[in-house]
Amino acid sequence: MILNIKNKFTKELSADVIENDEPRQVVGACFSYVEPKKPSNPSIIHVSKDVAQSVGLTEKDLNSDEFLNVFSGKSVFKETKPYAMCYAGHQFGHWAGQLGDGRAINLFEIENNNVSLMLQLKGAGKTPYSRKGDGFAVLRSSIREHLCSEAMFHLGVPTTRSLALALSGDEVLRDVLYNGNAAYEKGAIVTRVAPSFIRFGNFEIFAAREDDKNLKSLVDYTIKYYYPEISLEGKEKYLAFFETVANKTLKMIVHWQRVGFVHGVMNTDNMSIHGLTIDYGPYGWMEDYNPNWTPNTTDNEHKRYRFGNQPKIAQWNLLQLANALFPLIEKAEPLEKILNDFPIQHEVEYLEMMHDKLGFFSENEKTKESIYLLTENLQLTETDMTIFFRDLSQVKQDDTIETALEKLKDAFYNVEEVKDITKDTWLYWFTQYLSIIKHQGVTDEDRKNAMNRVNPKYVLRNYMAQLAIDEADKGDYKLLNEIYEMLLRPYDEQPEYQKWYAKRPDWARHKVGCSALSCSS
Repeated sequence: MILNIKNKFTKELSADVIENDEPRQVVGACFSYVEPKKPSNPSIIHVSKDVAQSVGLTEKDLNSDEFLNVFSGKSVFKETKPYAMCYAGHQFGHWAGQLGDGRAINLFEIENNNVSLMLQLKGAGKTPYSRKGDGFAVLRSSIREHLCSEAMFHLGVPTTRSLALALSGDEVLRDVLYNGNAAYEKGAIVTRVAPSFIRFGNFEIFAAREDDKNLKSLVDYTIKYYYPEISLEGKEKYLAFFETVANKTLKMIVHWQRVGFVHGVMNTDNMSIHGLTIDYGPYGWMEDYNPNWTPNTTDNEHKRYRFGNQPKIAQWNLLQLANALFPLIEKAEPLEKILNDFPIQHEVEYLEMMHDKLGFFSENEKTKESIYLLTENLQLTETDMTIFFRDLSQVKQDDTIETALEKLKDAFYNVEEVKDITKDTWLYWFTQYLSIIKHQGVTDEDRKNAMNRVNPKYVLRNYMAQLAIDEADKGDYKLLNEIYEMLLRPYDEQPEYQKWYAKRPDWARHKVGCSALSCSS
């Protein structure tokens, strides 16, 4: 393999003076050098070809022993030195102190076609930040991360990517439900790819320790390489940086809302400085539209990270980032203004996104009223979000309200519940909807095409991932490959995959891995 290695992070930022993987408090350093644990019998079970191409890897590379060895952690790529990052974070709203890359090891940075990328192994062994963990990952969580990273990218949602999925050949002890029933599972490793894996928590750790020197170095580094468009100096530079991160974070959240994605664990250490979706643990796509749904069993009681609360949590997390950057800015008012503007700007972009989903080509009070009424109607009875918005494009201007509602019947989990006042409420909404689309001067075909560009037909429902996991656990990867191929073109009809365009089956409603997941998932 020939890769254009450009290790900026380790070259320009401070390193831990101790070089071993023993868990400890790491002070005055952005990272610690640590090597992956050598797996006993690694094998590559899936590769994302377009990610490989973006890294600069050829088909021959992907089939080589060197590829297998480097991206399973069996060997270290020549003239590189792997490392784990030091960061802190707020978890479920509480300060957790030092966290760091507990089961992630950064291999190296590359540059290809003038794009800089960092490659990281997740599940390759213990680091100084592993606390009481072993640093490994299991096959089920690794399949979920590998598939979801790529599904999100092809949906047009800002995200980290996944290059490869490997089995380690070793077994890992895990307690899936945290109920004392631990069992051995197949160990696995995912190769993650992103411009960098810098998080809000990377800045929080230095602010909390009053290490202004390393805080400034890290922010300057981040701006230099990832936000070069910021040409201001001094305090204004750092303020512009915060505002840019806030804007990127907002756009990411609106994309999540567009496709019905729930992250599940929006701690500040899981917030990318690039506005990318990062750390796929207990995530999920809403099956029935329910703003109070969270896929995280750990969050069942308070539902902090529920679908409808994600914009507020993003703002709260940005407040923690603002606090971390304050020593460099020393003025609260401009930071507060950006934070206070966040929900206002979110409302603007949310409405714009919803207009696109509904096929509205202009915005007025009627269209806004239609949007807010719809989000209430979707909760009258269990209504599949993905199917509803996709099938809505089938409605035509000259349909009656009864015909329009009939075209949406497949979105209802219990269509027999759409009667009496529920049916009347829906018919009233369709009266509004048909009136709007009739008077906007756009053909049915053009509106349908526009809607189908933003409303996916296929998303990675939890039950799909679980079916792929069950088969892969038996050594059969056909379903994993099938679902991956389908997710490459989520907006296309793909009649060969029509069976996946369906509501969540009843058996998956409460099944572990299908309805909700733990943080170990």
